Amino acid sequence: MSLPKRDGVNDRYYLIHKPDTDPEVLKHADRCIQDVLDGTAKENHSGSPMVVRNQSGTPFLPSQLLDRYLSKLPLKGFPCEEAVVFCDALRRLAGWNEIRYKLEKYIEKQVQERYFLVGEREDGFTVFPPCTVWAELRPEDVDEGLLHFACYVAVCHTVYGQSFEALMTGHILGLVSQLRPDMVKELKTSGSGKLPPNIQKRKTKHLTASANDAFAAIRITAKDSTDECYAEILDYLCAVLEQEDFPRSYSVEFRGPEKNYLPIPGLPKKGVNQLFACAVQYPRLHGDIERYARLAMREYEWYNNLPDESCAMPGTFAVFALGLEGEQWAPLVVEYLDLCDDEHSSLQEKFLHAFIRKFGFQLWTLGVLVRGALSMQWLEPAKEFRSLIANEESLDALLTVKHRFSAYLLPDERKDAKFQAIAWQSLLWAIWGKDSQNGGSKVIKTAPKELKEKYQQVFA
Repeated sequence: MSLPKRDGVNDRYYLIHKPDTDPEVLKHADRCIQDVLDGTAKENHSGSPMVVRNQSGTPFLPSQLLDRYLSKLPLKGFPCEEAVVFCDALRRLAGWNEIRYKLEKYIEKQVQERYFLVGEREDGFTVFPPCTVWAELRPEDVDEGLLHFACYVAVCHTVYGQSFEALMTGHILGLVSQLRPDMVKELKTSGSGKLPPNIQKRKTKHLTASANDAFAAIRITAKDSTDECYAEILDYLCAVLEQEDFPRSYSVEFRGPEKNYLPIPGLPKKGVNQLFACAVQYPRLHGDIERYARLAMREYEWYNNLPDESCAMPGTFAVFALGLEGEQWAPLVVEYLDLCDDEHSSLQEKFLHAFIRKFGFQLWTLGVLVRGALSMQWLEPAKEFRSLIANEESLDALLTVKHRFSAYLLPDERKDAKFQAIAWQSLLWAIWGKDSQNGGSKVIKTAPKELKEKYQQVFA
């Protein structure tokens, strides 16, 4: 089978043009679709754009393969299970981002525009237009399989997408609920059905728990405050996060008899805070808390049930709980700080204040503070920092950090002298605030006489 030559612009893959694609190209595209289903297709993530190849090596864009596959499916008696199998196979091969937009447009065209009167957005804040079911729409005109597929696409946005994609989940499920509220009710009760039964729901003498992948929610009620209870809770949390089909942004709703919270002023007093404040009391559980934290931490993912001003990456409260236990947890804290979104996350400031108040300025705590200062836009100091740093041991530790500062930076950061200078100034700001500017003249002027020389060395 000979294929036509590709044009110079798209010589890395074949395009499927509608309606005049060369028949030979379509044959290879259909072979590629079958190879995706059979698990024999190949992908190439190293190139740009990413392509999927059939066994003959013929390359296609994943979105075009998905478009061709969906275009051949009947809208009456829509084969939802078959479509889900193909979409899952293509997602695993190419990645969610390669098929997300095409699926959104398919639901927009085949569900939203066919079954709804689409209005105009009244303001610039509404993401989606108002949609009302067509008055003349008859129940028999609505295809159940197509609505099930819409629910599948909605759940995928929550499970595989970034946190903001939950907006699309809500929009699609809002459409379905106007036509078949029972479908959405079932999702709220049981999720997508992909989670194993013992993960979806668990009940023991110590706890009752449930996980819902469709709505990215974990609910746990502790029946007692023993270490056995919290061990089971941590084991359950880890088991949920080890499921490929559970979202990376999610909410943890926890209730327990012991109303403890982490000793960090300003943290939201939510159940997830209470959970780790209670669990960390048991040293034998510290390894389990770390395991959860490492499974949970993902850049640009969030706990969904915290207010915007307290947004936090999953794993936050586990890391904070361990961080206040001492030096052995400093590497975990640093790993967390390096993953924080420096434009949106700020809870780490409250932790770092409590952390330095507890341990003071030591070599190891300053190493944490370096990464903390780089984890957000200008970390403000706590008012106690000036007095906590005003001793020979702490200033010597700070000077040691200064003399080997590059050791506290990531490899890419060390290559940029300008960045290093900014990073050092960020650390000084995190200790003295605005008085660290202008060579620290205000700090040096008010320094104790016996320490003035060390202050001068810090700001030199």
